[in-house]
Order: sequence, then structure tokens, then C-alpha cells
Amino acid sequence: MLAYFNGEILAAEQIAISMDDRGFLFGDALYEVVHVYRGQLFAWDLHMQRLGQGLAELRYPDVRLEGLKAAAVALLREVEDEEVLVYIQISRGVQPRSHLFPGPSTPPTVLVWARPLVPLDAQVVAQGVSTVTAVDDRWAKVWIKTVGLLPNVMAKQAANDQGAFDAILVRDGMVTESTSANVFIVEAGVLRTAPVTNYILPGITRHIVLELAGELGMKVNLRPFSVAEMMNADEVFLTGTTTEVLAVREVDGHAIRRVGATSQKLLQALHRRANQI
Repeated sequence: MLAYFNGEILAAEQIAISMDDRGFLFGDALYEVVHVYRGQLFAWDLHMQRLGQGLAELRYPDVRLEGLKAAAVALLREVEDEEVLVYIQISRGVQPRSHLFPGPSTPPTVLVWARPLVPLDAQVVAQGVSTVTAVDDRWAKVWIKTVGLLPNVMAKQAANDQGAFDAILVRDGMVTESTSANVFIVEAGVLRTAPVTNYILPGITRHIVLELAGELGMKVNLRPFSVAEMMNADEVFLTGTTTEVLAVREVDGHAIRRVGATSQKLLQALHRRANQI
């Protein structure tokens, strides 16, 4: 396997992250995951826009993102699968452990790799997935896509331990998102999801699904919803880069009224757009 590391394409075994890298020591790093359909990077510009906003908010020195696409394309030549994930991670760089930022001359650590994506089984997509709720105890800048995902990891593992696909996170009685996807409900024909706040990641697939919903003539309401409203909704579904559009069939053992009527239409529309790249 090859990967791009600090300006070079290297064999994976040649890559070594310094013990003084701030991504390793502090989680001082951001990442993006890009879905590749038939060799084409989907929504690349949106991913780079979000990454750039995160870098600016965390006061990273100027990081040139232009070369990342060429690196990703080069890596894709080594992966023949129709669906692939490209992973990008940028840390603030290497310096002896200190809470203070390193000087502006310290270069960031940049890593990009590409691996085959194993899509969800078609039967799982058709039947929808089981979920549980969990307390959202993440930090207050969720909109920045950092590698500090331990709360997500713990919630995802807890869901798995209960035989569920994912955990839907709840803060003060209101649904925020799942461990790695945004959450939508459908009520009386209206598509509803929480607006982007500091507690909501502006998901790329979320953004595209909202566009597709408009194109399909669906009504959309960007308004938070409670756990009770989710339980009483006509449909619940998740959106994410690897999740795509995925129906939820139950939450905490409570069966959702309908499964897939809206999510399947949006998933088909998402695939049509991806195939038009």
C-alpha cells in the first residue's frame, strides 16, 4: 500500500509518525474522508472548504491544500475498486511536547491514503439499521472535524455492545447527530434536521442531501428535534460519507413507523449525482 506523506508518495511501511507529533500527543489534527465513485473524488471542493475552515479556526499556519488532490489521484491509480475512501489528515506538526503552538516555521504533518470501501450489504440498506441513544458529551466545537473522536468511539462501541449499528447522540434532550453521521427525520412529508451549530458537524453528505431534497420537491425544515419527536417521526435516517443515506428501523428498541420511503429516494438521487461526475 502507498500513501502520501509530507510531500512524497511512499510505501506504507516507510512512513513513521514522530513521537513528538502534535496529532499524536494532543489530537491536534484535522481530517477528511472523501468517497470515490468509479475513480472520481466526490464533493472534493466541499471537503476542502470544510478542511480549510477548520485549519483557520484552529490557527494553523498557512497550509497549501492544492497539492492534496494530485496526491489523492496518484494514490487512486493503485486501487482498482469502484468504491474507495480517501483519508486526509493534517496535524500542526512536530515539536517537543508543549501546550503552546510551535513557531510558524514548523511544517504540518500531512498524510493521505486510499483504501477500498466495502459498502453496506444491500439487505441492511433495505431493512434499515438499529440504533440506540447516548449522551452527547463531545467538546463544544463539533463543527471542526478534528481527530479527537474518543467520545464518538465510546458511544459507537456501546452501541455495538448492544447489537446496534450506531448511537444517536443527545444533548439536553435534543438530538444532535450520530457518532459518524447526521440525523434526519420525516414528519408529515417534511424533511427535518438540526441546523448547523457548534454542536453539529456540517456534513458534506448532509449538504448534498438537502440540495437533492430541494430538487425532488421535498419540503425541508432546519429545526432541532427531541428524542420524543424522533420516536414519533414517520421516518428516521442517517447521512454520511460512508453511510450515504441509511434508514433507521428502530431506536432504543422502539420501531420507527416507516423504513426507507424517503431515504431510498434520496440515496438513488445521491448515486445519480455521483455517477454524473
